[in-house]
Amino acid sequence: MQGKIIKGIAGFYYVHVVHSGIYECKAKGIFRNKNVKPLVGDNVNIEVLDERNKLGNITDIKTRTNELIRPAVANISQAMVVFAIAKPMPNLNLLDRFLVMMEKNDIETIICFNKVDLVSEEEMIKLRDIYVKAGYQVMFTSANAGTGVEEVRRMLEGKTTAFAGPSGVGKSSLLNVLMPEANSRTGEISEKIQRGKHTTRHTEIFHLCEDTYIMDTPGFSSLYVNDFEKEDLQHFFREFDNYFGQCRFVLCAHENEPDCAVKEAVENGQISRLRYENYLLLYNEMKDKKKY
Repeated sequence: MQGKIIKGIAGFYYVHVVHSGIYECKAKGIFRNKNVKPLVGDNVNIEVLDERNKLGNITDIKTRTNELIRPAVANISQAMVVFAIAKPMPNLNLLDRFLVMMEKNDIETIICFNKVDLVSEEEMIKLRDIYVKAGYQVMFTSANAGTGVEEVRRMLEGKTTAFAGPSGVGKSSLLNVLMPEANSRTGEISEKIQRGKHTTRHTEIFHLCEDTYIMDTPGFSSLYVNDFEKEDLQHFFREFDNYFGQCRFVLCAHENEPDCAVKEAVENGQISRLRYENYLLLYNEMKDKKKY
């Protein structure tokens, strides 16, 4: 029987099997011997030990399409990062850090600005232009008013989407509108493990329909981008791609060098100055870390 791990807590893995429900499973010792740990998002084979109580063992982990370390998840089709457009104002440096992390892992990201009922169209256009120019798909929603929710739902179809975003941006409200039945599913697992609300900080996947899953990752307040060299950072700002090879220096960092095509593109308005400044902040942060 094949399913997907939707939650993992204290050595127990909760596997959703379409049309059959959720099975509480242990991983067989063979995985420990191979130093392989099942991850939320893994597609697995299970053997059923007790159908009535929905108990089983994981016998095989299918090949992963991708894998993240933080959060520890696998097989993400795409990410949707949610920021409020106001109350609180969006921290675009944090957003750009998230985009760098997803670019490094080759995961397509959709940017969703929530609470659009609180701002003017002019403010929406300003934000949209920054990120559309950078090559991203940008969506605007209001979970409270229901604005843009159906468009989001269409973007999720047939995929496993990781939802992420800092606290206070309305991510949970948006998820509740998309899948009001999620609370009862959380309750089903909580009842099994008898730990109730203490499990809410774990990454969890919800089955929306057919082959559509939503992965709810815990809120984040900072992202440290330090598992690659500073020279590689420019490759994760996709709008820089058009200018590679056009700078005077082959190893141009697009910082203080003369005749830099990226800096010229910023001056000409072809690259967002805000995005470029966030690139410099990250680049110098990584440079300073290497000194110590």
